[in-house]
Amino acid sequence: MTTVAWREPARALPLRWGTYYGRYLAGLLYISGGLLILVGSNTYTVPFLLLGTVAHVGGWYILPGVGVRRIWMAWPSLISVWLLLTGPQILFAMALPLLAWLVVRQRPLLSYVTLVIPIGVGIVLANLFHTNQSEPVALAIECVAVVGSAWLARALALVRVRSVATAGAPPS
Repeated sequence: MTTVAWREPARALPLRWGTYYGRYLAGLLYISGGLLILVGSNTYTVPFLLLGTVAHVGGWYILPGVGVRRIWMAWPSLISVWLLLTGPQILFAMALPLLAWLVVRQRPLLSYVTLVIPIGVGIVLANLFHTNQSEPVALAIECVAVVGSAWLARALALVRVRSVATAGAPPS
């Protein structure tokens, strides 16, 4: 039986600058930091809106991955984060950053089924939380759902690679 070691597709890309882990961690920091800055701001704090927007988009541009995917996927993610300014009723839009993550990280088609988790959690949270005062709690729960879905998508990619490897193996 042959085993295939799974490797992140983005790790195989030649990087023009930086290291894989450095860009990965910096990208995650800027994406999540930009999200927190944007969600914590309002029309009275316009500089923070600008800072959060630049940080969020910059994080997508820093992530290791195919350049075109990073450039195009930054915008749906930014739109969903901007929509979060309206309150917890739109939390299901957090599926867009997850979609962007799956595209940039080059996950197989099977892993896109995980998009239903943040959509479902967002709909449930919209029915439980109705005011902007409760948005931090609702956003924290939704972020856990998005991160968990991203890890589940990675696990599904691993399962797919292992099943393809065993399908091609000669019968024992």
